[in-house]
Amino acid sequence: MDQASSSSNMEEDKKPSTDPVTVEDNEEREAIEIALFQVPECYVYLIPPRKTAASYRADEWDVNKWAWEGALKVVSKGEECIIKLVDKTSGELYAQAFLREGEPHPVEAVIDSSRYFVLRVEEMIGGRVRHAFIGLGFRERTEAYDFQAALHDHMKYLNKKKTAEEMEQHFQNTSSVDYSLKEGETIVIQLKNRSDKDIKSKVVEKSLSNLSLEDKGKSIEAIPSIIPPPPPPGPLSPVTTAQKSPSSLPPSLRLQKSSEQHDLDTKREEEEKKEDLEAKDGGVEDAPDDDFGDFQAAG
Repeated sequence: MDQASSSSNMEEDKKPSTDPVTVEDNEEREAIEIALFQVPECYVYLIPPRKTAASYRADEWDVNKWAWEGALKVVSKGEECIIKLVDKTSGELYAQAFLREGEPHPVEAVIDSSRYFVLRVEEMIGGRVRHAFIGLGFRERTEAYDFQAALHDHMKYLNKKKTAEEMEQHFQNTSSVDYSLKEGETIVIQLKNRSDKDIKSKVVEKSLSNLSLEDKGKSIEAIPSIIPPPPPPGPLSPVTTAQKSPSSLPPSLRLQKSSEQHDLDTKREEEEKKEDLEAKDGGVEDAPDDDFGDFQAAG
Protein backbone atom coordinates (compact mmCIF):
# COMPACT_ATOMS: atom_id res chain seq x y z
CA MET A 1 0.00 0.00 0.00
CA ASP A 2 2.81 2.38 0.86
CA GLN A 3 4.47 1.73 -2.48
CA ALA A 4 1.21 2.34 -4.34
CA SER A 5 0.59 5.60 -2.51
CA SER A 6 4.15 6.79 -3.13
CA SER A 7 3.91 6.00 -6.86
CA SER A 8 0.62 7.89 -7.12
CA ASN A 9 2.18 10.90 -5.41
CA MET A 10 5.09 10.83 -7.84
CA GLU A 11 2.69 10.75 -10.80
CA GLU A 12 0.84 13.74 -9.39
CA ASP A 13 4.11 15.61 -9.02
CA LYS A 14 5.06 14.87 -12.64
CA LYS A 15 1.81 16.38 -14.01
CA PRO A 16 2.36 19.93 -15.23
CA SER A 17 0.55 22.71 -13.49
CA THR A 18 -2.36 24.08 -15.55
CA ASP A 19 -3.16 27.33 -13.79
CA PRO A 20 -5.72 29.47 -15.61
CA VAL A 21 -4.22 32.47 -17.41
CA THR A 22 -6.27 35.62 -17.24
CA VAL A 23 -6.79 38.12 -20.05
CA GLU A 24 -4.81 40.75 -18.20
CA ASP A 25 -1.76 38.47 -18.07
CA ASN A 26 -1.98 37.95 -21.83
CA GLU A 27 -2.22 41.68 -22.42
CA GLU A 28 0.83 42.29 -20.25
CA ARG A 29 2.79 39.67 -22.17
CA GLU A 30 1.74 41.06 -25.53
CA ALA A 31 2.42 44.71 -24.57
CA ILE A 32 6.02 45.19 -25.67
CA GLU A 33 7.73 48.55 -25.62
CA ILE A 34 8.85 49.68 -29.08
CA ALA A 35 11.21 52.64 -29.30
CA LEU A 36 9.90 55.26 -31.74
CA PHE A 37 12.33 58.11 -31.05
CA GLN A 38 15.32 58.81 -28.84
CA VAL A 39 17.55 61.84 -28.37
CA PRO A 40 20.47 62.01 -25.93
CA GLU A 41 20.04 65.69 -25.03
CA CYS A 42 17.02 67.82 -24.18
CA TYR A 43 16.20 70.61 -21.72
CA VAL A 44 13.36 71.09 -19.22
CA TYR A 45 12.13 74.54 -18.16
CA LEU A 46 9.89 75.63 -15.30
CA ILE A 47 7.28 77.83 -16.97
CA PRO A 48 4.75 80.15 -15.38
CA PRO A 49 1.09 79.14 -15.49
CA ARG A 50 -0.89 80.37 -18.45
CA LYS A 51 -3.24 83.17 -17.46
CA THR A 52 -5.07 83.60 -20.79
CA ALA A 53 -6.20 81.35 -23.61
CA ALA A 54 -3.32 82.51 -25.78
CA SER A 55 -0.67 80.02 -26.83
CA TYR A 56 2.65 79.63 -25.08
CA ARG A 57 5.69 81.68 -26.11
CA ALA A 58 9.31 80.61 -25.60
CA ASP A 59 10.54 84.19 -25.28
CA GLU A 60 8.72 84.40 -21.92
CA TRP A 61 11.06 81.72 -20.55
CA ASP A 62 14.71 82.11 -19.75
CA VAL A 63 15.88 79.53 -22.32
CA ASN A 64 19.51 79.85 -21.18
CA LYS A 65 18.60 78.67 -17.67
CA TRP A 66 17.04 75.21 -17.77
CA ALA A 67 15.92 73.28 -14.72
CA TRP A 68 16.97 69.83 -15.92
CA GLU A 69 19.05 68.29 -18.70
CA GLY A 70 18.83 64.67 -19.83
CA ALA A 71 17.70 62.21 -22.51
CA LEU A 72 14.24 61.80 -24.06
CA LYS A 73 12.63 58.56 -25.25
CA VAL A 74 9.35 57.97 -27.07
CA VAL A 75 8.13 54.38 -26.77
CA SER A 76 4.97 52.63 -27.89
CA LYS A 77 3.37 50.10 -25.54
CA GLY A 78 0.15 48.64 -26.87
CA GLU A 79 -2.16 51.56 -27.60
CA GLU A 80 -0.23 53.97 -25.37
CA CYS A 81 2.62 56.24 -26.41
CA ILE A 82 4.89 57.22 -23.51
CA ILE A 83 7.27 60.17 -23.51
CA LYS A 84 10.00 59.51 -20.96
CA LEU A 85 12.57 61.95 -19.59
CA VAL A 86 15.45 59.92 -18.12
CA ASP A 87 18.88 60.65 -16.74
CA LYS A 88 21.76 60.36 -19.22
CA THR A 89 24.00 58.18 -17.10
CA SER A 90 21.82 56.29 -14.62
CA GLY A 91 18.63 56.04 -16.74
CA GLU A 92 16.50 57.15 -13.74
CA LEU A 93 13.04 58.38 -14.71
CA TYR A 94 12.56 62.13 -14.21
CA ALA A 95 9.06 62.62 -15.67
CA GLN A 96 6.76 61.03 -18.25
CA ALA A 97 3.75 61.94 -20.36
CA PHE A 98 1.16 59.68 -21.99
CA LEU A 99 -0.46 59.95 -25.40
CA ARG A 100 -3.76 58.08 -25.34
CA GLU A 101 -6.71 57.97 -27.69
CA GLY A 102 -9.63 60.10 -26.55
CA GLU A 103 -7.50 62.26 -24.21
CA PRO A 104 -5.94 65.71 -24.79
CA HIS A 105 -2.63 65.70 -26.61
CA PRO A 106 0.21 65.98 -24.06
CA VAL A 107 2.44 68.07 -26.35
CA GLU A 108 1.76 71.66 -27.43
CA ALA A 109 4.11 73.66 -29.61
CA VAL A 110 4.94 77.28 -28.86
CA ILE A 111 4.10 79.92 -31.44
CA ASP A 112 7.46 81.69 -31.65
CA SER A 113 9.89 78.73 -32.10
CA SER A 114 10.05 75.28 -33.66
CA ARG A 115 12.41 73.83 -31.03
CA TYR A 116 10.36 74.39 -27.89
CA PHE A 117 7.20 72.67 -26.61
CA VAL A 118 5.00 72.50 -23.53
CA LEU A 119 4.72 68.99 -22.10
CA ARG A 120 1.89 67.84 -19.83
CA VAL A 121 3.44 65.27 -17.49
CA GLU A 122 1.56 63.13 -15.00
CA GLU A 123 2.50 61.34 -11.81
CA MET A 124 0.66 59.07 -9.38
CA ILE A 125 0.68 60.72 -5.92
CA GLY A 126 -1.37 59.29 -3.06
CA GLY A 127 -3.45 57.12 -5.40
CA ARG A 128 -4.39 60.08 -7.57
CA VAL A 129 -3.00 61.19 -10.90
CA ARG A 130 -1.42 64.64 -10.78
CA HIS A 131 -0.62 66.74 -13.88
CA ALA A 132 1.94 69.46 -14.40
CA PHE A 133 3.08 71.58 -17.37
CA ILE A 134 6.79 71.97 -18.11
CA GLY A 135 8.79 73.48 -20.94
CA LEU A 136 10.75 71.18 -23.27
CA GLY A 137 13.48 72.28 -25.65
CA PHE A 138 15.80 70.66 -28.22
CA ARG A 139 19.16 71.86 -29.47
CA GLU A 140 18.46 71.12 -33.16
CA ARG A 141 15.36 71.67 -35.28
CA THR A 142 15.70 68.21 -36.86
CA GLU A 143 15.39 66.61 -33.41
CA ALA A 144 12.22 68.59 -32.72
CA TYR A 145 10.78 67.55 -36.10
CA ASP A 146 11.53 63.85 -35.51
CA PHE A 147 9.92 64.11 -32.07
CA GLN A 148 6.67 65.39 -33.58
CA ALA A 149 6.81 62.81 -36.41
CA ALA A 150 7.06 59.92 -33.91
CA LEU A 151 3.94 61.12 -32.10
CA HIS A 152 2.10 61.58 -35.39
CA ASP A 153 2.98 58.05 -36.55
CA HIS A 154 1.57 56.57 -33.34
CA MET A 155 -1.72 58.46 -33.76
CA LYS A 156 -1.93 57.24 -37.36
CA TYR A 157 -1.41 53.67 -36.13
CA LEU A 158 -4.27 54.06 -33.62
CA ASN A 159 -6.61 55.42 -36.29
CA LYS A 160 -5.86 52.55 -38.68
CA LYS A 161 -6.35 50.01 -35.90
CA LYS A 162 -9.68 51.54 -34.96
CA THR A 163 -10.84 51.51 -38.59
CA ALA A 164 -9.85 47.85 -38.98
CA GLU A 165 -11.75 46.86 -35.84
CA GLU A 166 -14.86 48.70 -37.02
CA MET A 167 -14.70 46.98 -40.42
CA GLU A 168 -14.28 43.58 -38.79
CA GLN A 169 -17.22 44.19 -36.45
CA HIS A 170 -19.38 45.37 -39.35
CA PHE A 171 -18.51 42.26 -41.34
CA GLN A 172 -19.37 40.00 -38.44
CA ASN A 173 -22.69 41.75 -37.80
CA THR A 174 -23.87 41.67 -41.40
CA SER A 175 -25.73 38.50 -42.33
CA SER A 176 -23.84 36.52 -44.92
CA VAL A 177 -25.86 34.82 -47.66
CA ASP A 178 -25.52 31.03 -47.75
CA TYR A 179 -25.23 29.84 -51.35
CA SER A 180 -24.63 26.19 -50.50
CA LEU A 181 -27.10 23.56 -51.73
CA LYS A 182 -29.42 22.19 -49.10
CA GLU A 183 -30.23 18.52 -48.85
CA GLY A 184 -32.34 17.42 -51.81
CA GLU A 185 -31.73 20.57 -53.87
CA THR A 186 -30.47 20.21 -57.44
CA ILE A 187 -29.35 22.50 -60.22
CA VAL A 188 -30.86 22.18 -63.70
CA ILE A 189 -28.83 23.48 -66.64
CA GLN A 190 -30.44 23.68 -70.09
CA LEU A 191 -28.09 23.50 -73.06
CA LYS A 192 -29.35 24.32 -76.58
CA ASN A 193 -28.32 22.13 -79.52
CA ARG A 194 -26.27 24.27 -81.82
CA SER A 195 -25.94 23.44 -85.51
CA ASP A 196 -22.76 23.64 -87.51
CA LYS A 197 -23.99 26.78 -89.27
CA ASP A 198 -24.44 28.65 -85.99
CA ILE A 199 -20.98 27.64 -84.85
CA LYS A 200 -19.40 28.72 -88.15
CA SER A 201 -21.27 32.05 -88.12
CA LYS A 202 -20.10 32.76 -84.57
CA VAL A 203 -16.53 31.91 -85.51
CA VAL A 204 -16.76 34.27 -88.48
CA GLU A 205 -18.24 37.04 -86.32
CA LYS A 206 -15.50 36.56 -83.74
CA SER A 207 -12.79 36.76 -86.42
CA LEU A 208 -14.42 39.87 -87.93
CA SER A 209 -14.54 41.58 -84.56
CA ASN A 210 -10.74 41.39 -84.35
CA LEU A 211 -10.23 43.02 -87.76
CA SER A 212 -10.08 46.70 -88.69
CA LEU A 213 -12.85 48.49 -90.65
CA GLU A 214 -11.10 48.11 -94.01
CA ASP A 215 -10.36 44.42 -93.40
CA LYS A 216 -13.98 43.84 -92.33
CA GLY A 217 -15.30 45.25 -95.61
CA LYS A 218 -12.94 43.11 -97.62
CA SER A 219 -13.69 39.96 -95.67
CA ILE A 220 -17.47 40.50 -95.81
CA GLU A 221 -17.31 40.76 -99.61
CA ALA A 222 -15.05 37.74 -99.93
CA ILE A 223 -16.91 35.32 -97.65
CA PRO A 224 -20.29 34.86 -99.50
CA SER A 225 -18.78 34.81 -103.06
CA ILE A 226 -16.97 31.76 -104.42
CA ILE A 227 -14.38 32.40 -107.09
CA PRO A 228 -15.14 30.23 -110.22
CA PRO A 229 -12.32 28.20 -111.74
CA PRO A 230 -10.49 29.78 -114.68
CA PRO A 231 -11.57 28.74 -118.25
CA PRO A 232 -9.44 26.19 -120.14
CA PRO A 233 -6.77 27.71 -122.35
CA GLY A 234 -7.55 27.85 -126.13
CA PRO A 235 -5.33 26.47 -128.97
CA LEU A 236 -2.29 28.55 -129.53
CA SER A 237 -1.61 29.82 -133.08
CA PRO A 238 1.94 29.75 -134.44
CA VAL A 239 1.91 33.55 -134.79
CA THR A 240 1.01 34.15 -131.15
CA THR A 241 3.55 31.60 -129.99
CA ALA A 242 6.20 33.34 -132.06
CA GLN A 243 5.27 36.76 -130.60
CA LYS A 244 5.39 35.54 -126.99
CA SER A 245 8.74 35.90 -125.31
CA PRO A 246 10.23 32.67 -123.99
CA SER A 247 11.58 34.48 -120.94
CA SER A 248 8.11 34.60 -119.33
CA LEU A 249 7.56 30.85 -119.68
CA PRO A 250 8.82 28.07 -117.45
CA PRO A 251 12.06 26.27 -118.50
CA SER A 252 10.33 23.09 -119.71
CA LEU A 253 7.98 25.05 -121.96
CA ARG A 254 10.83 27.17 -123.27
CA LEU A 255 12.58 24.06 -124.67
CA GLN A 256 9.39 22.84 -126.36
CA LYS A 257 8.62 26.25 -127.77
CA SER A 258 12.13 26.69 -129.10
CA SER A 259 12.01 23.31 -130.94
CA GLU A 260 8.61 24.12 -132.44
CA GLN A 261 9.84 27.53 -133.48
CA HIS A 262 12.83 25.92 -135.18
CA ASP A 263 10.57 23.53 -137.09
CA LEU A 264 8.35 26.38 -138.18
CA ASP A 265 11.31 28.39 -139.33
CA THR A 266 12.67 25.49 -141.35
CA LYS A 267 9.25 24.88 -142.93
CA ARG A 268 8.93 28.53 -143.75
CA GLU A 269 12.38 28.58 -145.36
CA GLU A 270 11.54 25.48 -147.46
CA GLU A 271 8.28 27.06 -148.61
CA GLU A 272 10.10 30.23 -149.56
CA LYS A 273 12.70 28.23 -151.52
CA LYS A 274 9.94 26.37 -153.36
CA GLU A 275 8.22 29.61 -154.25
CA ASP A 276 11.47 31.03 -155.52
CA LEU A 277 12.12 27.94 -157.68
CA GLU A 278 8.61 28.00 -159.07
CA ALA A 279 8.99 31.64 -159.89
CA LYS A 280 12.25 31.00 -161.72
CA ASP A 281 10.80 28.07 -163.72
CA GLY A 282 7.80 30.06 -164.76
CA GLY A 283 10.01 32.91 -165.93
CA VAL A 284 11.98 30.60 -168.21
CA GLU A 285 8.91 29.08 -169.77
CA ASP A 286 7.12 32.36 -170.37
CA ALA A 287 10.18 34.12 -171.84
CA PRO A 288 9.97 34.63 -175.72
CA ASP A 289 12.07 32.50 -178.08
CA ASP A 290 15.14 34.52 -178.94
CA ASP A 291 18.15 32.94 -180.55
CA PHE A 292 20.24 36.06 -180.09
CA GLY A 293 22.91 35.30 -177.66
CA ASP A 294 22.08 31.56 -177.63
CA PHE A 295 25.30 29.83 -178.45
CA GLN A 296 23.60 26.44 -178.90
CA ALA A 297 21.17 27.78 -181.51
CA ALA A 298 23.95 29.55 -183.34
CA GLY A 299 25.89 26.42 -183.58
